[in-house]
Amino acid sequence: MQAILIANPKGGSGKTTLSTNIAGFLAARGHSVAMLDMDRQKSATQWLGSRSFELPSIELFQAERGKSAAADWLVIDSPAGLHGKNLEHALKLVRKVIVPIAPSLFDIQASRAFLEVLAHAKAVRKGNVFVGVVGMRMAPRTRAATTLEQFIEGLDLPVLAYLRETQAYVNAAFEGKTLFDLPPSQAERELEQWEYLLSWLEQDQ
Repeated sequence: MQAILIANPKGGSGKTTLSTNIAGFLAARGHSVAMLDMDRQKSATQWLGSRSFELPSIELFQAERGKSAAADWLVIDSPAGLHGKNLEHALKLVRKVIVPIAPSLFDIQASRAFLEVLAHAKAVRKGNVFVGVVGMRMAPRTRAATTLEQFIEGLDLPVLAYLRETQAYVNAAFEGKTLFDLPPSQAERELEQWEYLLSWLEQDQ
């Protein structure tokens, strides 16, 4: 099982949106996919509950059951405030970490501190875990988006995507869907923004 951690200690950074769409992509590719919802609000769990059985299947991973239900991929939607022993444990489970960052001063500050913690984590330093970042809810020609882009470009990390602010994610989520469940014509521009992120996911580092 290949595992991906979507993490940022700041609430509202876009973790669940990123997690559900990554799971949707992998399922659409024919992989067996499970999601571990560690967030207290259980948004991903509720989203899975509204997902039609006619769509590519994504299973809810029940931690207490262990790994009895094998899947090709495990996508972990982490809680806000992930740190310390919980972060260390999560890093032992995964090969890749994706850090979504929203365009606000507070998100940038929280993300900077979190990325420093990740950089010093043993699994990352030894090259066992790889980290990438995603700019979320990027609104063109705004100061916030420009500031976030400058911050991200200054990091010594792969920039996986800049995802624009759009209702496409919101509308799809209402139906238990992702961008990858929609007709391509309905999300053509958004899908283009995902291309590098998706290739990075499937790369053997």
